[in-house]
Amino acid sequence: MTETLKVSAEYRIPAIRELCYQVVRFTPSAKKIEQTNRAEALLSEIKPDKWYSYGWICYKITRFRPDNAGEQFLGEDLRHDLILFIEDVAETVPLRPEDVSEKIYTLQELAKDFNVSTKTITRWRRAGLVSRRFLIDGRVRVGFLESTVKRFASQEHTRINRASQFSQVSPEERQAIIERARRLAQAGACRSEVVKRLAARTGRSMETIRYVLQQYDQANPDMAIFPDARGPMSEETKERVYRDYRAGESVDVIAKRYCLTRARVMRVIDEMRAKRIMDLPLDYIPNETFEKVTPEEEKQILGPPPPSPHPTRAAKLPPGLPPYLASLYEVPLLTQEQEVHLFRKMNYLKFKASKLREQLRAEIDARKRPNRALMDEIERLYEESVKTKNEIISANLRLVVSIAKRHVGPAENFFELVSDGNMSLIRAVEKFDYSRGNKFSTYASWAIMKNFARTIPDEHRYRDRFRTSQNELFTLTQDDRSDQIEQETSQLQREIQLQNILHRLDERERQIIIRRFGLDREQEPLTLKEVGAELGVTKERVRQLEARAIDKLRKLAEEEKIELSDLE
Repeated sequence: MTETLKVSAEYRIPAIRELCYQVVRFTPSAKKIEQTNRAEALLSEIKPDKWYSYGWICYKITRFRPDNAGEQFLGEDLRHDLILFIEDVAETVPLRPEDVSEKIYTLQELAKDFNVSTKTITRWRRAGLVSRRFLIDGRVRVGFLESTVKRFASQEHTRINRASQFSQVSPEERQAIIERARRLAQAGACRSEVVKRLAARTGRSMETIRYVLQQYDQANPDMAIFPDARGPMSEETKERVYRDYRAGESVDVIAKRYCLTRARVMRVIDEMRAKRIMDLPLDYIPNETFEKVTPEEEKQILGPPPPSPHPTRAAKLPPGLPPYLASLYEVPLLTQEQEVHLFRKMNYLKFKASKLREQLRAEIDARKRPNRALMDEIERLYEESVKTKNEIISANLRLVVSIAKRHVGPAENFFELVSDGNMSLIRAVEKFDYSRGNKFSTYASWAIMKNFARTIPDEHRYRDRFRTSQNELFTLTQDDRSDQIEQETSQLQREIQLQNILHRLDERERQIIIRRFGLDREQEPLTLKEVGAELGVTKERVRQLEARAIDKLRKLAEEEKIELSDLE
């Protein structure tokens, strides 16, 4: 293998990898040693949370200033790549012990001095303990300079002390820890609780106890103390963990409830959150300008809509309007400029969220942990797009009522038509292309009327199946039997009314009412205790929330002029 091929592919910063390539290929051996020493000295100066320019880095190592000096890198990525740089360059110039004026440690000697395993030393190499290559007895071997070891020990003394405790556990003490852990586990204690208790009793760190138990379970799967501690978690349990987290439960409470470590709870939350983001409806109407938007244009797109050229006047309400219809007149109508602005904003927000979701999908496909900052931004963009969409819908609800009035007949229920028309309006908002220059009201009217034209004849055909031409037979005697269609229509109307007022409760109150009274047809009514177990609260707390929700429902029913007896 030639020197040009001895450059790791694990670099995070392409510029540092290219620098290593140039040094390995063109720099004389004496200069390589100098630059390796400078890179190692530089490594101790880098702070993970700070940013560093490429010009400064390159000058520190080579004493030359490059053309692309202004490029900035995060310290965490730079430390990772400097370690690779030192090892890649050092591998091309193995040193002889007589060429070095300080002590050289082999892997085994260093493990013995620190009282750790050689595997631990290997892990430390990725944390800053830089190794070199030495030519000993005609063979190239890994070694460590005394100055490097001292520098690492001064910077990572906590890590070294913690790791050395692992190997100091005697066989007798290890066996005692395992036996006590087994007794606690059999008594019902979960893994985190066992680790905490044993750490307090033995004086060992929790990490040491956790390591001992983990090693034992891996070596003895048939006799494992916690056989499923690292095993797969069911999707149902993950859903419950995530639901509890979204309900406001702290991570520590969730970890204790499900006998999980805090870190594992966070992994589950990240996984389920990413899965939820993948299911978000981010379909948008594409526009060629979205790819070329400048920061100044983006600021304008995401800003408030232009003001109306005419002063907004309060709409005159027709007398006798129900509360729902009266509330529609409180929202002012949009001008065409405001309409275009809101549609462009909504679609651009979804466009940006979709692009970020592609990055998140790539991370998941690469089996990386989902980036929380990325998920925060996707959710923020989606929520902003939903808010913008709702602005458009609210300003056009009067249009649905106007069209429904023209289509309602003796056989149709007006509010059912409005509800059906609202669904058509929502779909129209999602499908409307503002860039074609048409008014949204024209497009939405067509969509709503097309839906009415399709659904109303279907209802008539359904009713015609129960009609006969011999109407005189029905006039001879009075039929006191109940009308099944009328009953079904009334029941449907009651369900619509109930759903409307239920959606005005908050999420937890709505779930309690649905579960307590069996409003979900797929599930029987639950007791206070069963609802509390499902929501993660006490039975008494469920009772309080249920009483508060019922009071709200009574007030809402009075506002909507709904007969309470109809909903019982």
